[in-house]
Amino acid sequence: MQISAAMVKDLRERTGAGMMDCKKALEEAGGDREKAVEIMRLSGQAKADRKADRVAAEGVIAIRVDEDAGRAVMVEVNCETDFVAKEQAFRDFADAVCLRIFEESPQDVEALGNLSSEKGGDGPAIDEVRRELIARIGENIGIRRFEIVDSKGGRLSSYLHGVRIGVIVDVDGGDSACARDIAMHVAASRPIAIDEKGIPADLLEGERRIIEAQIEDSGKPAEIRQKMLEGRMRKYLQEVTLLGQPFVKDSDQSIERYLKDAGASVIRFERFEVGEGIEKKSDNFAEEVMSQVRSNS
Repeated sequence: MQISAAMVKDLRERTGAGMMDCKKALEEAGGDREKAVEIMRLSGQAKADRKADRVAAEGVIAIRVDEDAGRAVMVEVNCETDFVAKEQAFRDFADAVCLRIFEESPQDVEALGNLSSEKGGDGPAIDEVRRELIARIGENIGIRRFEIVDSKGGRLSSYLHGVRIGVIVDVDGGDSACARDIAMHVAASRPIAIDEKGIPADLLEGERRIIEAQIEDSGKPAEIRQKMLEGRMRKYLQEVTLLGQPFVKDSDQSIERYLKDAGASVIRFERFEVGEGIEKKSDNFAEEVMSQVRSNS
């Protein structure tokens, strides 16, 4: 059967795939558009499986906040390169995923992937949409993590620094400007917890051991070393706790003082930064290009 340009155009609009991929699928399907779509989906799944082990440490943070509903959602969606992170199709996918999390409250990323991509259950599963996007774009794409913040009577606010750093805060008291200031501060200063009670015990113990090792050979008496240890631990807590940090807009006052003056307190905060904690692969770019050239020869 003759494959017309109109048939290729129609399939491309439906799938978002390249023209040559659409033409090839139509030829394989004998001109049957529905069969061609199925062929392309199966091909996309195979491509997605092949790319699954490739490191995806770039991407975007998407946030959705509804103050009336008292709910905020933040999700990190990853890809392999900053170039793809700027593509509209990729960003639209991240925003759509964020909306479905907001609507359905999945328990984890696996449950999220099994959700329908459309409210009411009429669309394909989110993981299927992800795999199709991998086939179209040509990079590994993954939904890494998300957080749902349901406010307990507080004031929700968020801050996005570009698309790479996202923050949600739940603040009791104060006004919207105060909540926004706290969100911006968290983005800039990356506190671990609101106060000392929120810092994991193993992290505190690890820091204590490091400081003890540093002052062990100081030659100071034991009581002096103990005071040095306590002083450095206090300094560490000021650096990593939200309340102890100096306010980014006014370093002469701490966040604790700023909140007290505003008549506010922080109930919860969440901070995501794209790729944090992911070990990025360091490649020799020239060698990678030559490897591809050799494989295509």
